[in-house]
Amino acid sequence: MFKWSAGIAALSLGVVALQAPVVQAQEIETIVALPSPTLTFSAAFLAEDMGFYKQAGLKVTHRQLVGVAAVNAVIAGSADFTIGTGPVFLRAAANNQRLLTIANLIDKPLVELVLRKDVAAAAGITEKSSFAEKTKALKGKTIAIQGVGSIIHAWERYVVARAGFDVEKDVTIAPMDPPAMRPAMLNKAIDGFATSLPFTTEPIVKGDAIMLASAVTDAPELLPFAYGLVQVKPETCQQNREKCVRLAKAYQLTADFMQSKPDEALAVLSKRFPQMDADLLKAAWQTVRAAHSKDIRVTLKSLENSEDVSIVGKLLKPEDKLKNYDGLYTDEYLK
Repeated sequence: MFKWSAGIAALSLGVVALQAPVVQAQEIETIVALPSPTLTFSAAFLAEDMGFYKQAGLKVTHRQLVGVAAVNAVIAGSADFTIGTGPVFLRAAANNQRLLTIANLIDKPLVELVLRKDVAAAAGITEKSSFAEKTKALKGKTIAIQGVGSIIHAWERYVVARAGFDVEKDVTIAPMDPPAMRPAMLNKAIDGFATSLPFTTEPIVKGDAIMLASAVTDAPELLPFAYGLVQVKPETCQQNREKCVRLAKAYQLTADFMQSKPDEALAVLSKRFPQMDADLLKAAWQTVRAAHSKDIRVTLKSLENSEDVSIVGKLLKPEDKLKNYDGLYTDEYLK
C-alpha cells in the first residue's frame, strides 16, 4: 500500500485514480495441488510463469500430489484448490466428500493409451485397425497407469470394458509416474501405458508404439467432458470469497492467453519440459490447446459424461450415481 507521504504527494498533484495499486496491494496466499506434471495442467503452469496469478492478486504455491492425493489434500484442508477431472470429483461427492467446482479449464478428455509396437504386431493390429480390433489386443496385457482411481485409471478401465473384457481380471495394471512409462515399455516390463500428453505423444512420434485408444478421438460420446475442474471446499469460498474470485480471474486470463497467443504459450510451457523434443512437444500442444475451454464455466452435460466413465469402468456402482449435481458447481466467481 502507499505510504501516507506518497498519498499526500499524490493528492497535492490532483491525482485521484489510485484504484489499481489498492486492488493489488494485498496478495492472498493460496495453495493449488496438481496431480501430475503433464500438459493437462498447462493453465496452472502458465498462470504462474506468465504472472496471471500475481495479476489477479494471488501468491500461489503449487504442490504436486499424484492422482487422487491432490483431491484428498483439498478435502483434508492442506491445499486450497486442485485441478482435476469430473470422474474423480463426482466419485468423491458420491462418497459424501463434496467439493465445489468453480471452473472447467478443459472440456475434452486428454488421456490416451498406447501399446508397444511389437505387441501390436503380434496381435495383428496397426494404427489403421478399427477401435474394436485394437482394444481386443488388451486381454492379458500389462498396462502402466498414473495413479489408481485417477482419470488415467478410469480411461484404461473404460477402454477394457468397451472391449467386452473384465476390468479386474483381463488386464494387469502397473502404477508409475509418466516419465518412467516409456523406459519401462522399451525394457518390455510393460506392454503399454495410459497417461496424458506429451508422454503418450513421444512413443508414437518415435515409432515405439501405436495409439490404441485416445479419448481425444475415440470417445465422441464423452463430449463435452469435465477434465479440468477447479475444485475447492465450499466453505473456503464462503469464508474468503475473494480468494475464489481471484483464482477464477487468473484462470480466465490464462484461457484467453492460450487461445489468442498459442505460440507464445508453447514457448513458455517448453521451459517446463526441457528434455522433451521441441517438435514432439509442439505436436502435443496442438491437441492440448484445442482441448482447453474458451468458456471455462462448468456445464451439466460435462458432469454427466464424466460420471458415465466411472460407471462404465466400474469405479462407481450404478446405484451410487448422484441423483443430481446441485451445490457441486457454480459460475458465480467468474462473473
